[in-house]
Amino acid sequence: MKTILSVLAIATATLLTTLPALAGGETPSNPDARVYFVNLEDGATVTSPVMIVFGLSGMGVAPAGTEQEMTGHHHLLIDRPPLGEGEDGADELSMGLPSDDHHKHFGGGQTETTIELPPGEHTLQLVLGDYGHVPHATPIVSDVITITVE
Repeated sequence: MKTILSVLAIATATLLTTLPALAGGETPSNPDARVYFVNLEDGATVTSPVMIVFGLSGMGVAPAGTEQEMTGHHHLLIDRPPLGEGEDGADELSMGLPSDDHHKHFGGGQTETTIELPPGEHTLQLVLGDYGHVPHATPIVSDVITITVE
């Protein structure tokens, strides 16, 4: 049993040191902060329009442009690779998130939204952005969830 635990500990340590760290802009964040979907879970089946409630713990919500310590505003990523991955992954982490059909900004400090989505599977991810729409130095992101719209 000791041997198995030792092998698992070494494998875990090796994996954690070889994975790239997700790093964002310059604005510090609470290392214990968490952003999440309040009313949706991975695998949910819903109808459109879809009501989405954003959850945040460990930091506060402030409108875009507000430079206040330990705050940010929500962004919703729709049907795209997880934050930091894909063609523009490094740019969006250091220079800010674009605003388009796949990136919804809630710079007014909103904590919920209703969106129209066509029938089928869709991926969603929440990202907290700083006053300038840039993910924090340690990005605060939710897990990517998949929902099915009937």
